[in-house]
Amino acid sequence: MKAQTDQSLPFNQYCQDLRKLIKSMEVSGPDNLQMSTAAGFEQVKKLLSECAANKNKVFVLGNGGSAAIAAHIQNDLCNGAGIRALSCQDIPTLTALSNDHGYTSAYERLIEQWAASDDLMIAISSSGESENIIRAVASASAAGCRIVTISGFNSGNKLRQLGVVNFYVPSKHYGHVETIHAIIGHFLTDTAQS
Repeated sequence: MKAQTDQSLPFNQYCQDLRKLIKSMEVSGPDNLQMSTAAGFEQVKKLLSECAANKNKVFVLGNGGSAAIAAHIQNDLCNGAGIRALSCQDIPTLTALSNDHGYTSAYERLIEQWAASDDLMIAISSSGESENIIRAVASASAAGCRIVTISGFNSGNKLRQLGVVNFYVPSKHYGHVETIHAIIGHFLTDTAQS
């Protein structure tokens, strides 16, 4: 049977586009100081190891597709790496806080109640401009948490400026950004288990 390469070309191109974006991903520290991808991942691995050793919590937050990625990271940190992690997606609590105080402050209020010094927050936003995520990060910082951000779209997005490690995917295509964010999450959780 002859292979039908014509039908697979769009998929191959999609994968090639993802490969290029992975290579062009940027990683920075505080004050937007650039670091290598390897150094960024190593620093997050160290933060996760410290959380495991000291029984600190890891909060993983996002909206929509980013919430799904956050929940997956939370699952893999708990189940695979034995790290105490929360994605703050308990539906009754999240909807009650959203109803009573507005969605922009729902995560912020949860973080105010649960975060402690030396906990870690992994904040995920494709745009890097989600107000509820920015407010939750501010709340976590005020509590003494360390922050890791994962964003995309515009290089000057707000979220990208807020972490000790910031992963940035230079694309405005939701599917590409979210796919690479998921890859970042899998790499973080896979290496946290080793």
